[in-house]
Amino acid sequence: MYSAVMEFLASLAAGIAVGSFSLFLMRSGAEARAAARGEVRSEFALPLPLILKLLLPAARLIRPSVSGENCRRWCETELGMLQQAGYAETLTGAEMVSLKIAAFLVGAGFMLFGVMSGETVLSTVIGVLLMLYPSIWLRAVIRKRHTEIMKALPNVLDLLTLSVDSGKDLVSSLRDILARRRPDALGDELTRAFQEIQLGRPRGEALRDMAKRVRQSDLTATVNAIVQAEELGVSIVQLLRIQSDMQRGKRFSLAEEMANQAAVKILLPVALFILPAVFIILLGPLALQTIRMFR
Repeated sequence: MYSAVMEFLASLAAGIAVGSFSLFLMRSGAEARAAARGEVRSEFALPLPLILKLLLPAARLIRPSVSGENCRRWCETELGMLQQAGYAETLTGAEMVSLKIAAFLVGAGFMLFGVMSGETVLSTVIGVLLMLYPSIWLRAVIRKRHTEIMKALPNVLDLLTLSVDSGKDLVSSLRDILARRRPDALGDELTRAFQEIQLGRPRGEALRDMAKRVRQSDLTATVNAIVQAEELGVSIVQLLRIQSDMQRGKRFSLAEEMANQAAVKILLPVALFILPAVFIILLGPLALQTIRMFR
């Protein structure tokens, strides 16, 4: 049993190594051809996890079959999720659909290989994880990005309030803030909206498109309030101050909620890892003395 598991893991590691080396060669060739054609990678493109990079060659073979009208709605749904995750410049909706299909096929292949080699349980676990990995990864990135935007939004609104209150307009204030902030999810989206405004797009339209692209409730509410204030002629400084206080209150409420949940979440690690060690330390000597007494 042990030798069969080790042989299975060794063959799996060898397959991953060969696939990684093949991916490296194909990636190097693709980058060289792109450089020869003068193609420039978008500044908003983000790196993919290793597993998805390994699945990309298979996904490119599947992509022509999902580009038709039958998969159009599925591709649009995946594109919307990629926009929320910030990966719309890295992958298209059709490529994400192809990655999910490729992951499903590879996972099914692992399960079949495990059944044939006698390691049904291990291969089934690996296969199911491979099938679900693209969806789990994408949803996790969206949650992390939305949380990051929610945490950074009050600080950006405070800076905008101070800058606009000192006499600058909203666009100039946004430019100065973006030039001095560390790169993050909110900064990337604001930079994209600012570039669109510089290219001549109406400010309200660019901000609304950013909110529609990100689909984060706090950011959407703030953008709608700013656009409506500009349309109605309301003081933008007072509005920014109110929005900043509201978003900071939401952030504090979320922090309190997470703190309250920590006590419940820590029960399982305590019961599994800490309490057994405590019982061994406390009851171990007593058990040894009892055994010696009966001997």
